[in-house]
Amino acid sequence: MKNQPKIFYTLSELHKAMEQPKPLHPLISIINYGEAVFDPKDFEQGIILDFYKISFKTSFNGKIKYGHGFYDFEEGGMSFVAPGQLLKMQEEEADYSGMSLHIHPDFIRPYALNANIKQYGFFNYTASEALYLSENEKETILGVYNSIQNELKERIDNFSQDVIISQIELLLNYSNRFYNRQFITRKAINNDVLAQLESLLNSYFNDEEALLNGLPTVAFVAEQLKLSPRYLSDLLRNLSGQNTQHFIHDKLIEKAKEYIMKGNFSIAEIAYKLGFEHPQSFNKLFKQKTNSTPIAFQQSFHKN
Repeated sequence: MKNQPKIFYTLSELHKAMEQPKPLHPLISIINYGEAVFDPKDFEQGIILDFYKISFKTSFNGKIKYGHGFYDFEEGGMSFVAPGQLLKMQEEEADYSGMSLHIHPDFIRPYALNANIKQYGFFNYTASEALYLSENEKETILGVYNSIQNELKERIDNFSQDVIISQIELLLNYSNRFYNRQFITRKAINNDVLAQLESLLNSYFNDEEALLNGLPTVAFVAEQLKLSPRYLSDLLRNLSGQNTQHFIHDKLIEKAKEYIMKGNFSIAEIAYKLGFEHPQSFNKLFKQKTNSTPIAFQQSFHKN
């Protein structure tokens, strides 16, 4: 159906759609974008893959919608798609170079990687949070892709899968390292995100949105900042050492202390104003964060 995303269940189906030869292995393949033929107009509702896709684009003209926004790949980089995620082309014509690695879950199922791959948070990032690579990093990633491709072209034997699995793990570990480097080198941009988050939470509590809508969730603040929840938490962890949930709780406690010090509201009223359904939940979080109950904090403050 034209109004539904196209689902690719096998690598062979994807190769056929991109007018490529059948994959050398049914469960893992690499497609060179320079050789592929793919018209985004044929998939206006996007595509969903039943396997992992790791894209390495050295350049890109056009935009891809992935998640809430569009990502301009002009400078090149990497993006990671897990099975079941929607990927949508925006431009009618897109010109890009690079390659993509496709890994069916069945290929890694007998290995520890099957469980460990879920620890790589960048599979939950959106394309707007792609990995930007330095020239040296591009050469490193290209070397791993070439190693996998060369292994696929060799005669398949009892060791091939073990060797390729180790190469995939190397690729993911390099990507993890480079992402953490990116959080550091793009600190100015990330600090802007931090400032926006501070402003968002301040407005949320000051305008009493919490009273109307409840506690702000990680999903809510991430959507407001046009970031994926996982990327936002990873960014904050690198900037401040805490994830988004902890950051929200810290801002909430700051506001709670402000209300308590003013002395205009009871503890129960403060809990409701901050979005708690039950004052007991507020008391528990306050005690957890401050080693003091709201009542004890109120009494100690007014004694002073």
